[in-house]
Amino acid sequence: MEKLRIALQKKGRLHDDSMKLLKEAGIKFNIGSGKLVAQSPNFPIEVLFLRDDDIPQTIADKVADIGVVGENEVEEKDFKLTIAKRLGFSKCRISLAIPKADEYTSLEYFQGKKVATSYPVILKKYFAEKKIDADIHEIAGSVEIAPGIGLADAIFDIVSSGSTLVANRLKEVEVVMKSEALLVQAEGLSNEKKALLDELLFRINSVMAANSNKYILLNAPNDKVSEIVQVLPGMKSPTVLPLAEEGWSSIHSVISEKQFWEIIGKLKENGAEGILTFPIEKMIL
Repeated sequence: MEKLRIALQKKGRLHDDSMKLLKEAGIKFNIGSGKLVAQSPNFPIEVLFLRDDDIPQTIADKVADIGVVGENEVEEKDFKLTIAKRLGFSKCRISLAIPKADEYTSLEYFQGKKVATSYPVILKKYFAEKKIDADIHEIAGSVEIAPGIGLADAIFDIVSSGSTLVANRLKEVEVVMKSEALLVQAEGLSNEKKALLDELLFRINSVMAANSNKYILLNAPNDKVSEIVQVLPGMKSPTVLPLAEEGWSSIHSVISEKQFWEIIGKLKENGAEGILTFPIEKMIL
């Protein structure tokens, strides 16, 4: 039987989030200390642990069948990869930042400036589109210190919380792209590997649906049930059960995490009481 080979970042936040997702999808790995290849005992899949910037080429060269990688790395390496799934975690933005003391009014600030970055391909494309002629200086790491030591006038780098910029007396002035983790796939997978990928995506979709929804249970007077049902469409429709106390019902449903507090407010307005919510482990749609 064929195995699906997946490339994952070997350490860091993306590694942790990827492993958590696979664990929630019911896939286990036999991973020893320092191992770069691991097998799953309960799913026909093998994992390669690589540097994140090596993953796009590994997929493009078909050394691995699929991989989890940041969207920024896919854009930077500029390989034509198929996105199998946007995973919604490890979100960040890739931004231009300048010394905090400098005045900034527009992109014209960067005309003739030296900009340090680990993402020269993305930045060159962006500046070309905006007709900015800047000197792009590629460096491998610690981009944020470049202005402070006189290596560059500005930087183009990943921003998550912004604390690193503040620590280096920099300010974010332009967001060039937003990035998240992607599940990408190689071209020309065999039918057997496509079937394995479909099963993996089915599991991932179930986990992601569960993580973005909550199970809700509440009590409501019978004369308010119809109004509350309008607020709680559920997966098909809410479950309504009579309570032992006459004139009251128990309503069970599923609500979106994004709309949680808005829905809770409407439920209270319509007489809902004893509202309980629970995390959903898996959600099969």
